[in-house]
Amino acid sequence: MRGKPSWGTLLITLGLVVGSVIMLVPLYWMFVMSFRPKTEIFNLAAPIWPSRTSLEGFRTLFESYPVLRWIENTAVVAAISSAITVSLSLLAGYAFAKLRFWGRDVLFVVFLSTIMVPIQVIMVPEFFVLSWFHLLNSNWGVILPRCAEAFGIFMTRQFMLTIPDELIEAGRLDGASELGIFIRIVLPLCKPLIGVLLVFAVVWRWNDFAWPLVVFTDQAKFMLQVGLNYLKGDPNPDWNSIMALAVIALTPMLILFLFCQRLFVQGIAGTGLKQ
Repeated sequence: MRGKPSWGTLLITLGLVVGSVIMLVPLYWMFVMSFRPKTEIFNLAAPIWPSRTSLEGFRTLFESYPVLRWIENTAVVAAISSAITVSLSLLAGYAFAKLRFWGRDVLFVVFLSTIMVPIQVIMVPEFFVLSWFHLLNSNWGVILPRCAEAFGIFMTRQFMLTIPDELIEAGRLDGASELGIFIRIVLPLCKPLIGVLLVFAVVWRWNDFAWPLVVFTDQAKFMLQVGLNYLKGDPNPDWNSIMALAVIALTPMLILFLFCQRLFVQGIAGTGLKQ
């Protein structure tokens, strides 16, 4: 029988509610500002909900800037780079978790240590490398340097350590190749992990700002976050348009998380259970 909730449960619930409100207020303000008439933008006495909704910010945004190109560029970069990142993370994680080769653990530690290197430290060398290969101002200049993520490989390795070795050995005794074992045995067990990696990879690429800002110089090739910064840097910024672009940039990520929420939670819960 369910008893009365304890004070600890009530305090935790209250803390979660307060934290949720704190997190949602900026999102609500952004959404309302995008539909608020320009006459109410800087009116401190304006109601919490606009007196009338206006699409002027969205109309100005699409008429003055190549937003559709920005959305297309961001979607292409996010899709291609996420597919490559997830594939490399799964393959490398399987190798580090289930294959035995000389220097495996040392190589994993060295590779994992790259997480501690800030992107600002390697921006200049990466810029020169891309310049040598003539990849500046192109989508591949953003995609290729971020294909292998140490965090994704770490999560994959930790998840695959929970897969019994007996399944791998059984596949080898049946004469299956390592690639066949990976595709037919390991991947079907990694659906929650794939969901987590996909959500992380898409969010990272969709919201990437620093590196695309360095690579792209043509306004028509901007990604959404770079375009958002470009609007904000205007001497007389149109806050309706800025908030409208922020809503456009945020909406796909919310939809993605809602669809992958169950896989995301399962993958996080199943990662790191075995050392």
